[in-house]
Amino acid sequence: MTGILGQKIGMTRVYGEDGRQLPVTVLEVGPCVVIQRKTVALDGYDAVQLGFKEYKAQRANQPSAERFKKAGVTPRRYLREFRLDVGEEAKPGDVFTATMLKDIKFVDVTGVTKGRGFQGVVKRHGMRGGPASHGSTSKRRVGAVGCRELPGRIHKNKRMPGHMGHVTVTMQNLKVVQVLPEDNLVLVLGAVPGPTGSLVYVMKALKKATVKS
Repeated sequence: MTGILGQKIGMTRVYGEDGRQLPVTVLEVGPCVVIQRKTVALDGYDAVQLGFKEYKAQRANQPSAERFKKAGVTPRRYLREFRLDVGEEAKPGDVFTATMLKDIKFVDVTGVTKGRGFQGVVKRHGMRGGPASHGSTSKRRVGAVGCRELPGRIHKNKRMPGHMGHVTVTMQNLKVVQVLPEDNLVLVLGAVPGPTGSLVYVMKALKKATVKS
């Protein structure tokens, strides 16, 4: 399978084989259960819908409850589809864990960044701002934004104050430092977008060959 659902636990550090400290992000990957199987004959493509994180059955609405009942699994809070590799088979009720990543060297991790609310250009875009002394009244302002002549308007995509954060970001080619199948934990090198406890999608790296170790 091309990916799996997980949860960001936090960051820590481990020691590599050469004794150097490595900053790693700990991800709880799975267990994820197959809710639905997509086929070329019925849906036009091969994929599976995975469910992650159980929740109480009485909290599920009737359509969702029927879907989970048909698959023979307990309700799951998060659902996402992942494509299947060529020749790979899966059926509703199958469970996938961190074991599927034990032979993978690099992964792509997708998450939603922390929301920062409405921010100015200094924090949002790293602008310099105006003078900090001599009576300046524009210390953290954006400065000139328009045109004196044609076209006499503000261009699209001009960097301005506005909402910052809470966007979907994918970190590519993160090295898998360690896989702990007994705890469903995966340690990846570097930072992963999102706060602690947020949902992440862990997928096989697309731009780097997933060479087995």
